[in-house]
Amino acid sequence: MSSKLYHGAAWYPELWEEEVLAQDIELMKEAGINVVRIGEFAWSRMEPNEGQIDLSFFVDIISRLHANGIEVVMCTPTPTPPIWFTHGHPERMYVNEQGQVMGHGSRQHACTNNPVFREKAAIITEHIARAVGRLPGVIGWQIDNEFKAHVAECMCSTCLGQWHQWLEQRYGTIGKLNEAWGAYIWSEDYRSFDQVPQPGAAPFLHNSSLRTMYQQFSFEKIAEFSDEQAAIIRRYSDAPITHNSSVAFHVDNERLFRELDFASFDTYATFDLVPNYLINNDLWRNFKRGRDYWIMETSPSHAASLESYAKPHPNGFLRAEAVAAYALGAEAFCYWLWRQQRAGCEQPHGSVLSAWGKPTVGYRNVLEVEEARKAIEATITSTRPLQAEVAMTYSDRAKAFLKTEPHRSLNHRGLVTSFYERILNTGLHRDVVPEGTELDGYKLLFTPFLPFVSEAYTKRALELVENGGVWVVGPLSGGRTEEHKIHTDAGLGALDRLAGVETLYTFPMDDTGSEGTAFGVSARLSLWSSVFEPREAEVVGKIENGLTPGAAFITEKRHGRGKIVMLGSLPSGDEGELLLHRLILHYADEAGVTVRSDVTRGTIVAPRRGDAGDVWVVVNMDGLGGSVTLPREGVDAISGEAVAQGRLEVGRYEYRIIRFDN
Repeated sequence: MSSKLYHGAAWYPELWEEEVLAQDIELMKEAGINVVRIGEFAWSRMEPNEGQIDLSFFVDIISRLHANGIEVVMCTPTPTPPIWFTHGHPERMYVNEQGQVMGHGSRQHACTNNPVFREKAAIITEHIARAVGRLPGVIGWQIDNEFKAHVAECMCSTCLGQWHQWLEQRYGTIGKLNEAWGAYIWSEDYRSFDQVPQPGAAPFLHNSSLRTMYQQFSFEKIAEFSDEQAAIIRRYSDAPITHNSSVAFHVDNERLFRELDFASFDTYATFDLVPNYLINNDLWRNFKRGRDYWIMETSPSHAASLESYAKPHPNGFLRAEAVAAYALGAEAFCYWLWRQQRAGCEQPHGSVLSAWGKPTVGYRNVLEVEEARKAIEATITSTRPLQAEVAMTYSDRAKAFLKTEPHRSLNHRGLVTSFYERILNTGLHRDVVPEGTELDGYKLLFTPFLPFVSEAYTKRALELVENGGVWVVGPLSGGRTEEHKIHTDAGLGALDRLAGVETLYTFPMDDTGSEGTAFGVSARLSLWSSVFEPREAEVVGKIENGLTPGAAFITEKRHGRGKIVMLGSLPSGDEGELLLHRLILHYADEAGVTVRSDVTRGTIVAPRRGDAGDVWVVVNMDGLGGSVTLPREGVDAISGEAVAQGRLEVGRYEYRIIRFDN
């Protein structure tokens, strides 16, 4: 368990004069900021000319912060290489899918696979780690900043050569690659690895295997870069290392965090997109199990750049965000940024202080967060999030498959978040788990939007089922092989046999007039769908009208002490929401899920457990107020007053912490 909760902000002292720095430190203490993140874009300040590295400014800043009770997460500055690195060297720069070479400026303009970049990044990282790694006050490290946020797969000549090496390591012979990819179609087969192209500009569409595998190559290479920096830092510092990532970026987060010490994410979800915020908390809690995660960036009011801006938060929402995060497993809640930028492309972005040093529209809310942090800290640090019994699998590899094959512009992030929201709205306590997570402790598992279901994942899911759990597979799951081809033994490969069905057809169900009936509800069916004929399974949902009347879209089959449920299509509209709501609760009941509540939509319950008993953190997130039924009498952990069993009301963005003693 963490001994404290952090309330922090990103700070760029290299951009300001001495009098501003002194003022900032004093104002941070007044606002309750107890940790800052520094250094992530400061490479040119650290090394203005190649080989002339001076870190004395940052050593001094860290010492001053520590003397004032403010701790530091130190960053490596590798997203912004200086002009001496980039000028006159197009071979070092990132190249996009259209073959456009990035120029100097902005960030992420260099190719992170370029050997000169790797060399210079390693040198500056080592200098920083050696200079500040043992300084008191440095409590953590952040590698780089938001890998692949603005760029995707690089198409430069360096990446081409490394791509060929990666392919040879993966397949061994070019014949095996041709076979694995089905490359003989359209005469796309190769005679040597150095003939395999990158999926750049093409007259039509690239082979699916080529495109999906290139994304996985890119995922692995950016993770290797992260691993390389982490290994350097560990030679000089014992402080834990992270990276600030997101589901929106072109990375495999599960692979990225594998060699890091704790997980952190950036989020700018607006107040009317609460599930977009909560899903990150429920996912990042599971990237490094047993270690609290950090929210490394969120806005105290609104996100913005020169070209766009988001809706500002209503008063009270920021506190609800923070309390929900701490309750769901966050150790830190941090802002981007402390003082508004006076130059650059993010001048309009929300901040704690304005560029002229005065409170912003979000400042009052920051003070509310600090007040709440102090009020809840003792309870949060003496408990841990309760093990959920319901899990939904998340996969960035699946995101790669849907980028290759988006059908009608399907958006992986939107699909996953929408499905998550349906689970959230049932009041079930839930985890969102990476694809490789062990499934011990879960009773109900959802596997939506996973085109390739691996043998290893299937084995873990079947163990859950054999022990009495329920595994709900689909929609859009299982229809592709690891190399992004279609199965030839059955529509969904091994899933057909395991689920006791024959997949009759897979086709786009939208606009076909197809309706599905299950759990007493009829709804339109949508998305690319699988239609089943039961072999050893029972029909739970049947299709009416459309192209396949009488066929099944939901089946279930006993396996061990549990069930495998196939969800072949996505019900849509209001009726579809009701059907899915009933499906989720039905199988939660069958699986014996007990970690749940009847909390109203827009309000959450975050259950925690400590030596003294269980705690429910109840937070209204939608600004409309809500309620939940307490299962027994409890005690308000802040006021110490008794709270009766039964309905507990919470107001607009209000939170309550109820302790149930052993």
